[in-house]
Amino acid sequence: MIRFASLGSGSEGNGLLIQCEATCVLLDCGFSLAETEARLGRLGVLPQQLTALLVTHEHTDHIAGVARLARRHRLPVHASFGTLGALRDQLAASQLHAITSDIPFAIDALAIEPFAVPHDAREPLQFVVGDGHLRLGVLTDVGCSTPHIEAMLKTCDALFLEANYDPHMLQHGPYPPQLKARVRGRFGHLSNEEAAALLSRLDHSRLQRVVAAHVSKKNNTPQLAQAALARVLGCPAEEVVVADQGLGLDWLEVRA
Repeated sequence: MIRFASLGSGSEGNGLLIQCEATCVLLDCGFSLAETEARLGRLGVLPQQLTALLVTHEHTDHIAGVARLARRHRLPVHASFGTLGALRDQLAASQLHAITSDIPFAIDALAIEPFAVPHDAREPLQFVVGDGHLRLGVLTDVGCSTPHIEAMLKTCDALFLEANYDPHMLQHGPYPPQLKARVRGRFGHLSNEEAAALLSRLDHSRLQRVVAAHVSKKNNTPQLAQAALARVLGCPAEEVVVADQGLGLDWLEVRA
């Protein structure tokens, strides 16, 4: 069995806990140290129980709290060479562990499969994390799907999937034109429709959980994201869970 929970998901900060047996990894940490510890506590986790940090890319909402948390609790940090460039002056070299796209590795009981994605960062990665049998696919902060992404996510048991914006809301929303272009560009974020199209091309036979993640507070609503993904899955919208920015997401289990 693996389980996962979100500290929060969105442009104001991200963090995803993934646990198997005694191994507990925090994927991204975009909150202050105090806020991170408070959000961990809300999920019943002490910082001392963390095994490692895993980082997707260096944007502030994903990396802001990584160095402080790692220093305070002496945690190893796993990220691409490009992402580690943003941390080299803040952490001891012994804490930094460079990983490479498409080369699997393990953090104790968790098997990690990193893969490259199109996003406007130095060397962004996303991940499939599992126990050797069950697979949780994580895909946030990606501008468009690719055959390789879909191959990596093809047979997952759970998905933590970006559904960032509704095109109409983005077009008529408060963002300046340059930021709107960035969000909807090939290195920005997935719209509800793009996330649904990606989901439609995956094998659903093993899917137990689908979570809509990184849902914009200004350019989307949880209901629109849920409806788009539920149409593909052929399920009631409420069966698609949304990872909230403020409240995060309580523990969800994935079982064989």
